[in-house]
Amino acid sequence: MQLQKPQWHDELLSTNTTLVEWLRAGRNLPDGFVLAARSQTAGRGRYERRWFTRPGRNLTFSALLRSEASPLQFLSLPQSAALGVVAYLEENGLAAQTKWPNDVLVGGRKICGILAERCGGVVLGIGLNVNMDADEAASIGQPATSLRIETGTERDVERALDELLVHLQAWIGRWEKGGFAALSAAWEARCVNLGQYIAVGGRTGVVLGFGSAGQMLLREDDGTRCEVWTGEVA
Repeated sequence: MQLQKPQWHDELLSTNTTLVEWLRAGRNLPDGFVLAARSQTAGRGRYERRWFTRPGRNLTFSALLRSEASPLQFLSLPQSAALGVVAYLEENGLAAQTKWPNDVLVGGRKICGILAERCGGVVLGIGLNVNMDADEAASIGQPATSLRIETGTERDVERALDELLVHLQAWIGRWEKGGFAALSAAWEARCVNLGQYIAVGGRTGVVLGFGSAGQMLLREDDGTRCEVWTGEVA
């Protein structure tokens, strides 16, 4: 898989929504196609959360992957993307962590979210806070941060995307070749949930690790061990 040169638009409702609509309309888009928006007015995160983007502030883009991977392997694709974002942030001097299933944090605050949807392959949407300021971050309903807040430097979002795609391609390439097994060591080294007591999907317990497809392995309060495949971690 080779990520393509991004197709930029000044404004879209949502890069994921637009790309899904194009695919359903029969557009012949190549593997690795990347759609990016300078402004996003109705962006969607996991659980239908809204992800708004003012012009030039943050990165919102989606990539199309026409992988032959099995449905089980696809579960860990967003985790490979999260590790690609972590690599980009580390290159810029930030100590980043992952949060299961696919968020990226800096200093315990969310800097990136990822949403994967099946449609003629997988549409992988990524939102990265680049130039968000402290006032904007404070208006969000959960702790958030950005590259600007953490480093004091504004960045050109188009250049930031070009740099980020290099890391995404490398980590998605690892995933394509080896699934979650090719990611597990890096994921566990950076995952904030590992060893923590959490609540997810009506269960509570300690995170013991991750299974062969990236699912969470949880020891519940009564000692029962279970696998968690999806859910919001609190």
